[in-house]
Amino acid sequence: MEKIKEQADDFIKGKWVEPQNYHMTFYFIGEVPEEKIMDIAKAVQEVSQRHKAIKVKYRSLGVFPNLDRARVLWIGIEEGGNKLKALAKDIYHTNRKLSIKSDSKPFYPHVTICRIKEYDRKKLKTFLKKYENTNFGEDTVDRISIIRSSLTSVGPIYSVLEEFYLNG
Repeated sequence: MEKIKEQADDFIKGKWVEPQNYHMTFYFIGEVPEEKIMDIAKAVQEVSQRHKAIKVKYRSLGVFPNLDRARVLWIGIEEGGNKLKALAKDIYHTNRKLSIKSDSKPFYPHVTICRIKEYDRKKLKTFLKKYENTNFGEDTVDRISIIRSSLTSVGPIYSVLEEFYLNG
C-alpha cells in the first residue's frame, strides 16, 4: 500500500488508513448504550455460528460514492464477495430483530485505504484505470469483531470489545 500512497501523493490529499486499522465494516451501529453491547455480542456470536471462514482475494481500486464526489479510496474484493454479503445480511437482520438500527449504507465488500479530502479528478480516473486488474493479495475472514471507534485528532483508535470466530 505504501507504493499506492506514494503514487497518489501528488493528486490525492486525505487521511490514509494505517495498515493495522484495515478492516471491513459489516454493520455500523454508531452510539450505543453500554447495556446494549451484551445483546449485540450475543447476536453476533449467534451469527458467527452460522458462517464458515471466507477466503477473499483483493483486486482493483475504487472510490465511494463516485468519481465526481470521491470521498473514500478502497480496495475491492474479487473472490468471496457474495459470502461476505451473506454474512453482512445475516448481521443486519439479527441486529434489526434487536431493534438496533444501523447508521450504514448497504454493504459493499471493500477495505478503505484512504479518506479523501481533495483530489484531481482526471489523475484519479487514470490511477483507478491503471489498477483495475491489479491483485492485492488474499486473506481469510475468520472472525467478526465488535469494535469501538474513538475519533481523535490523529485518527481513529479502534478497540475490540468482543470477537467471535466463524465456525458454522
